[in-house]
Amino acid sequence: MDYALIWYMLIAIAVFAYVALDGFDLGIGILFIAGDSTKERDLMMNSIAPVWDGNETWLVLGGGGLFAVFPLAYAVVMPALYAPLIMMLLGLIFRGVAFEYRFRTRRGQFLWDSSFFIGSLMATFTQGMMLGTLLQGIEVADRQYSGGWFDWFTPFSVFCGLVTIAAYCLLGACWLLIKLPKPYQSRYYSTAKRCALIMVVMVGILSLWLPLGNSEIAERWFSFPQAFLFLLIPAGSAYLVYLLFKDLIEHKPIKAYLASLGLFLLASLGFGVSTYPYIVPHSLTYAEAAAPDTSLKFLLAGAVVLLPLIIAYTAYSYWVFRGKLNEDEGYH
Repeated sequence: MDYALIWYMLIAIAVFAYVALDGFDLGIGILFIAGDSTKERDLMMNSIAPVWDGNETWLVLGGGGLFAVFPLAYAVVMPALYAPLIMMLLGLIFRGVAFEYRFRTRRGQFLWDSSFFIGSLMATFTQGMMLGTLLQGIEVADRQYSGGWFDWFTPFSVFCGLVTIAAYCLLGACWLLIKLPKPYQSRYYSTAKRCALIMVVMVGILSLWLPLGNSEIAERWFSFPQAFLFLLIPAGSAYLVYLLFKDLIEHKPIKAYLASLGLFLLASLGFGVSTYPYIVPHSLTYAEAAAPDTSLKFLLAGAVVLLPLIIAYTAYSYWVFRGKLNEDEGYH
């Protein structure tokens, strides 16, 4: 049994779960500053307050799993991404503090509103930059990082950060359409359409930019016969974009949110097609970076127990706090 491959897939699932779940609450944090009133911003924060910390469990699982099961990859990636990673963590800290302190004060509430917005924007942008850095490749020599301090700061990585902002804002707007009372909903349909249009255009540019800048990725996507199979990803994406706009026009927020998640899933599959079997593109494969099989088997035994518990807890929390918000009630 290829335990390294199993863990490669589990890490990929954890990262996707984090992006899908924490993406909408980071998007709401970015949209937060545009709230029309204190009451609307209260509702926006209350729409995610019961679940935001649980969403970040998947970030811990992905990062901790990388350290435990692919230690060589962890040792190579961390030096390459120290700066954006620290900025991301600072952004998440700003958000976490804002959640607790914003409802405790009125005089200084504008400070926590700003902290929530800035922290969300910083965390989202740096996540996109880290993704862009991995996609464009990390310099490795003698099984260690050999690049410079600012290799993560390139036009491509900055563009990926902007794409991530648009994508998370789309998820956030769709979530608000599901959760907010009707009097607050109307303008978020327009917001979701604008974010979706920006995201589609930017992802289209990114999809051309990446293979043009990397011959290995271009060969993988455009060589026959596998190109016929891989074309299902852009074809499926185009269909989901059609469904997304259709559902937004017809005011079906739940279906629009699911279509948005489908786009994220196909984007993740595209990332996998571009990078497999590398865990540090395009330098180290998952097999080269994996811990010994004895360690992988031991950790897998724990994951078999913990993962269902995490999934069950997450599903239960969303079930308990389902439905639209009441203007007179809130989590805080």
